[in-house]
Amino acid sequence: MAGVQGYRLFNVKLVNKSPVSPSLLRLVFGGPDVAKMKCDSPDQRIKMLFPSADGSIPALAEQGEWYQLLQALPQEKRPVVRTYTLRHVDRERQQVTVEFVSHGTEGPASAWALHSQPGNKIQIVAPNADYPHDSGGYEWTPPAGLRQGLIIADETALPAARGILERLALQPKPPKIQAFFEVPEQGDCVDLSAFSFAEIHWLARKTLNATHGGCLLRAVRESVRLPETAGVAEAVNEEAEGELLWDKATTASNHFYGWVAAESTVVKLLRRYLIGECGVSHDAINFMAYWSKGRAR
Repeated sequence: MAGVQGYRLFNVKLVNKSPVSPSLLRLVFGGPDVAKMKCDSPDQRIKMLFPSADGSIPALAEQGEWYQLLQALPQEKRPVVRTYTLRHVDRERQQVTVEFVSHGTEGPASAWALHSQPGNKIQIVAPNADYPHDSGGYEWTPPAGLRQGLIIADETALPAARGILERLALQPKPPKIQAFFEVPEQGDCVDLSAFSFAEIHWLARKTLNATHGGCLLRAVRESVRLPETAGVAEAVNEEAEGELLWDKATTASNHFYGWVAAESTVVKLLRRYLIGECGVSHDAINFMAYWSKGRAR
């Protein structure tokens, strides 16, 4: 279909919000536009447009390329743009769910999520159901018949990680999954016992008196179980990692598949350990820096 884009702009309003845990807030948005939204994968990324520095409500035109329209605005009137996981789309009810890490009012997105009220308007750039092909914007693409998987996430990637477990649970015979989830406090260790195929390691920083990423790295080193196919350790080109590492798996093997998403430095260290020391093939595991310390999440 000529002119139809894989991602498009959607106008929505906040319907309700509720806590998932002490550090995670679930927001449900609604509007007629959502009937044209789709979700291709449990780790599908979207862009959310929040009020600008002068308080202007996002109101980009639906027609045209959204980023060009954004750049054409004066700096003080440009919406604040952040990336989130598309948690759930209900086209019939015309509702879309997004989960926010609550880290106070230090960031514009978290502040908006905390203070927003039902009826508040926002814009979302998300996959377009009218687009007949894959819209992209995700990394979870495991091979058919996967036998063993590894999922590693901090709280920013937890919505996507939980979505992956939910998707795997729909299979007649899910793969054996080992998961390591680092969260701020014990109350964030929500019940995931329904996923009996997954061995889940919850790591609460406050309880463990650990810095961000510290307990995650330690737990992986101490407890990760890797497939017998893990071979000779590979050299890791650290110079090519960049500030925000994004390394996509390309394997077609169903022996092992991994998905790692967290803070940039933590992801790099995990990559160097799993590939450089353990010998996991770089083709079999995704490494994604969801955010970088000192930069906007």
